[in-house]
Amino acid sequence: MIEFRVDDETRARIEATRELGRSEFRPAGLEADRNGAPLPPDHPFFARCLARGEGRTRWPGPGGGGEARKPPSIVTMLLLAEELAYWDRGVIIATPGPGLPETSVLSMGTEEQKERFLGPFLAPDKPRWACFAMTEPGAGSDAAAIRTTARKDADGWILNGAKCFIGSASRSDWILVQATLDPARGREAQRAFLVERDTPGLGGFKIEKKMGLKAYESTSFTLEDVRVPAANLLGGEARYERKAGFKAAMQTFNAGRPVIGANAVGMARAALDEALRFARETRLLDRDRVRDRIEAMARRVRKARLVCLRAAWLADQRRGNIVEASMAKALAAQVAQEATHLGLELVGIVGASGDNLIEKLYRDVKAMDIVEGTGQIQRMIIARNLVGLPR
Repeated sequence: MIEFRVDDETRARIEATRELGRSEFRPAGLEADRNGAPLPPDHPFFARCLARGEGRTRWPGPGGGGEARKPPSIVTMLLLAEELAYWDRGVIIATPGPGLPETSVLSMGTEEQKERFLGPFLAPDKPRWACFAMTEPGAGSDAAAIRTTARKDADGWILNGAKCFIGSASRSDWILVQATLDPARGREAQRAFLVERDTPGLGGFKIEKKMGLKAYESTSFTLEDVRVPAANLLGGEARYERKAGFKAAMQTFNAGRPVIGANAVGMARAALDEALRFARETRLLDRDRVRDRIEAMARRVRKARLVCLRAAWLADQRRGNIVEASMAKALAAQVAQEATHLGLELVGIVGASGDNLIEKLYRDVKAMDIVEGTGQIQRMIIARNLVGLPR
């Protein structure tokens, strides 16, 4: 039996998130969209995030002496992710903190690495960021095809390559860079390296222009003979010998796919609510066809949410959920695109003015089919597991 009951504490957190989204996240997202650029690091929004206690690590501190922040259940995380994305998905990616690589450092990093790289996020003195760099100009959905190389020398490693569409890279204190010891060996040759911001050879940062999600930066950069000490290989020499680099990256992605699905559900809800508001105000609801389309879309949004919740519930039960996680990500992204398309059709010329929430959502939501594995890749994963498609 699947149990999705939401306890009082979680309800209170969702309500607090809703109020924060209304007062902080949506205004910040609209500001960034209208300016056509990410919120700068010194924006007051980030200072307020820090004042609320955000942007901190779950690591308890040296020797475990601090009080560890127990992560919520995956179901709770999804409910919160959905509510946050309802208000603005770009802003929730822009908020400071150790970000995507934190889980990898917590699960695979040495104690010295946790102290060096997560320690500054225990009680940050200013907004701080970290990021994970996998995607390259020639390696997006096929994460095994990366070409950034790592060559061992006497006292460490030398990295060469290029990364693209990396969130918050130019403002990050450090970047977890995925590299390969030998491109011909594929997945088994991949390792992850902690590269600090001011390392010589790390540069060429360029913030890409995107059609949507403009509140956070997607950055390209290069690594030219970047010398990384041996101590910065994630997990140390033991991990180097155990060939765990690609597995670490995939664990990061697999954990994120149901969350991306929940983000898409939140964005679909926002588009549907705005379309319904507009239809009421303009008497479009008097038309049977409009009512039927809105009702059908509401059913699809609810179905996508249930698929996401099932994937999360299986993860909480420590049961395999590869198929369900891919289904959640693929279905929710598609439903979100359909919801924004319907909304844009209803608002018509009003949406074309470029100053309408549905028009913004229409641009924002396309990324949900791309990030952390495209819809096509998710369908390949599903097919491999359900009908034996060749790998």
